[in-house]
Amino acid sequence: MTINQNLNFKSMKKNIGSIDKIIRFVLAAILIALFAFNVVSGLFGYILLAVAAIFIVTSLLNFCPIWWLFNIKTNTAKTKV
Repeated sequence: MTINQNLNFKSMKKNIGSIDKIIRFVLAAILIALFAFNVVSGLFGYILLAVAAIFIVTSLLNFCPIWWLFNIKTNTAKTKV
């Protein structure tokens, strides 16, 4: 079994809603600003930058692996009747 067979990108269904996405972008902007204005620095600053990057990537992909592991969906998918 290869790595490509284990990674099923079709299982990456949207699980982030618009409010969750906005919160992630705002938190990422705050974390980046804290680092940019030297409120936090050093290792802790770089950790916060990594967290900000994760927030931005998950917002752009509309998919959060942690939410997927716990089967949490913050998007409100409308079902057609």
